[in-house]
Amino acid sequence: MQQYEGGIYHISDWADIVNAHTVPGPGIITGLKSVGLAKGRGLLLLAQMSSIGSLAHGEYTRSTIAMAQQESEFVIGFIAREYVASGFLHFTPGVQLHEGSDSMGQQYITPEQAIKAGSDVIIVGRGMYQADNVTAAAAAYKVAGWSAYQAQL
Repeated sequence: MQQYEGGIYHISDWADIVNAHTVPGPGIITGLKSVGLAKGRGLLLLAQMSSIGSLAHGEYTRSTIAMAQQESEFVIGFIAREYVASGFLHFTPGVQLHEGSDSMGQQYITPEQAIKAGSDVIIVGRGMYQADNVTAAAAAYKVAGWSAYQAQL
């Protein structure tokens, strides 16, 4: 909890939402909650990943969901490739404008695929920060994400 509450960045003072994986067990949630809940902060749990060979699936995902349900006053959602549990937000990583993969095993899906799979928020990384025109790329993702959302209504 030193990095969250103290350290040089005092993350809990300014970050409304942080994320964590549950490999250490439920104690990670308890510790973060002991600092963040009183400050009105929230936690996303890593339930699934977008890379080939990821171990974040199956029993890991089921256990993560169970931990979230036990701590739902602090856990607000999941980082996941698909909808995993009701009552929580779903943030989907590995989103690009075109489906594909890269040399590091990252599997990309489109904003449309993410929204259809139950995502509330798309997480875009390389598709924006590696773009020649970051502003134009951000605008393109905004339009693609919003269009995908509207198509689901």
